[in-house]
Amino acid sequence: MISVNNIGVEFGVKPLFSNVSFVVNDNDRIALVGKNGAGKSTLLKILYRLQSPTSGNVSVSSDTTIGYLPQVMNLKDDTTVREEASKAFAGISSLKAELDRLNAELAQREDYESESYLDLVERFTATHDKLQILGADNCEANLERTLSGLGFKRTDFDRPTKEFSGGWRMRIELAKILLQKPDVLLLDEPTNHLDIESIQWLEQFLSQSAKSVVLVSHDRAFLNNVTNRTLEISCGKIADYKVKYDQYVELRKERREQQIRAYENQQKEIADIKDFIERFRYKPTKAVQVQSRIKQLEKIVPIEIDEVDNSSMHLKFPPCMRSGDYPVICEDVRKDYGDHMVFGNVNLTVKRGEKVAFVGRNGEGKSTLVKCILNEIPYTGTLKIGHNVQIGYFAQNQAQMLDNSLTVFDTIDSVARGDVRLRINDILGAFMFGGEASEKKVSVLSGGEKSRLAMIRLLLEPVNLLILDEPTNHLDMRSKDVLKEAIKAFDGTAIVVSHDREFLDGLVTKVYEFGNGKVIEHIGGIYDFLQKHHTDSIDAATNNNPSPAASDAKAASEPSQGKQNYLEHKELQKKLNKMKKAVDKAESQIGELEKRLGELDELLLKPENSSNMEIVEEYTSIKAKLDEEVDNWEKLSEEYEQLSSQ
Repeated sequence: MISVNNIGVEFGVKPLFSNVSFVVNDNDRIALVGKNGAGKSTLLKILYRLQSPTSGNVSVSSDTTIGYLPQVMNLKDDTTVREEASKAFAGISSLKAELDRLNAELAQREDYESESYLDLVERFTATHDKLQILGADNCEANLERTLSGLGFKRTDFDRPTKEFSGGWRMRIELAKILLQKPDVLLLDEPTNHLDIESIQWLEQFLSQSAKSVVLVSHDRAFLNNVTNRTLEISCGKIADYKVKYDQYVELRKERREQQIRAYENQQKEIADIKDFIERFRYKPTKAVQVQSRIKQLEKIVPIEIDEVDNSSMHLKFPPCMRSGDYPVICEDVRKDYGDHMVFGNVNLTVKRGEKVAFVGRNGEGKSTLVKCILNEIPYTGTLKIGHNVQIGYFAQNQAQMLDNSLTVFDTIDSVARGDVRLRINDILGAFMFGGEASEKKVSVLSGGEKSRLAMIRLLLEPVNLLILDEPTNHLDMRSKDVLKEAIKAFDGTAIVVSHDREFLDGLVTKVYEFGNGKVIEHIGGIYDFLQKHHTDSIDAATNNNPSPAASDAKAASEPSQGKQNYLEHKELQKKLNKMKKAVDKAESQIGELEKRLGELDELLLKPENSSNMEIVEEYTSIKAKLDEEVDNWEKLSEEYEQLSSQ
């Protein structure tokens, strides 16, 4: 479907990658992995023909259609959700018009035996078949099913897209791409703006309905549930693993250990050769051997070891001016879009130095309340910003606010003031933009690199109230950890909007839950909040937003056991899940062995096979394996029952 032939990409002296070749086949579900900046997003753009490689070429068969979801998109807000999603069927409308034209021409023709008439019939049939494949007769049903799967309610379909947050608008774009049913889907971080239910729906869709998929994601569970092949960009090359992500991690570990052993052996060999050359360079009797060793040394191809990202991002917010005791106070704040109430009667107080989380499903008003605090949109009620409060804001779409025509250095230089301008290179180096990387154009940066660059801009001015809206969306695990530690050490106040439970753990001391038009305050960390809801997922916890009274009653009747009990429960659940999988696997193997035993029974009943020792031996072997597997199943089932009763 897509053939990549010896492509290379260069943005400076050091190439991003070179001599890369692979093929995307039908039914491939490929995870594209590598450290931030390795070229994952660039490779997707090349596959979609948005960018050309420096060398080599990409071949796409003429009948192959490709759908591409980038990390960042320029979205328009002049239609309703239904109208915007219906744009996916523009191609179907064109095909219908073409079918009508062909049908009309067939009706006028009478040269039924001519070659041109037969060619016309063939084109009519091909166009009709394509319309059937695209589901032309079920467009509306497919549209509603897809939008519902991605989390939209039916009442949302006719609402203007401008009423939705950036995350929901990205879902509309994803819906449009899925509805087009392309032969190859290129998805760059598709789960960034999805809650758990939508992620599960997308997993099922990609596994069952998509033809071929190439995706970039930091969501390990998503990769494991969707992909069957892993392409790793490392050392500017592509390593192709025909396995899921978890298996790739193990194979990559083994591969790297082998590379290290081979590298060490090669270094020893090189050292021995050099030592021989130095020892006998000036001895005439050894001249032939020395020349032979020199040639041998020149022919050695250095062994490369797959790179591991050991770089570190040192992030430190500058000392801030002391603000008033209460940076943010909301009293009966309400926000409506037309007849739709986003939230009402919001009463909250954020104290100086607090780190608080805004959680809830996309569209419930988290980003909207942030915009109210920033005074970017009108609202009703009273919202007070405390004395001497200086706000630093990191938005979901921060990458879109960067000027793509500037270099990394110029982006920071344009906003730096005073002595900071003398330290720009040091600051960039701390954020892994040292050396040539500082001369890269913003347009060629990955999503994670753009997020880091936007974070540098936020650091240039001292602020005492940080508002971070989904700051981890484009960051890898290493960068998330560094950012988390920096916020913990920040001596000002922080409001963090996030779905990322692990990021919020140990960071926030208060959680505000958004849902059903309400904002409910929960004292304690994110694990205390989750424990109240008896779940380990923020999205699951916020699905059924209970009333404040119900929450208080539940909390009173069931005192919090704290994070420790929660983790113990979670560990037990992991063991149960693992044991259940083992039981199911044993049952499956028993079924397969019994099936084969039945087949062999039928074969042995035939007279001509009565003395066939090969069949008899297989029957004996299968019977022994079956007895062994039944014993194993009984043991596993007993252990599972004992564990379940704890």
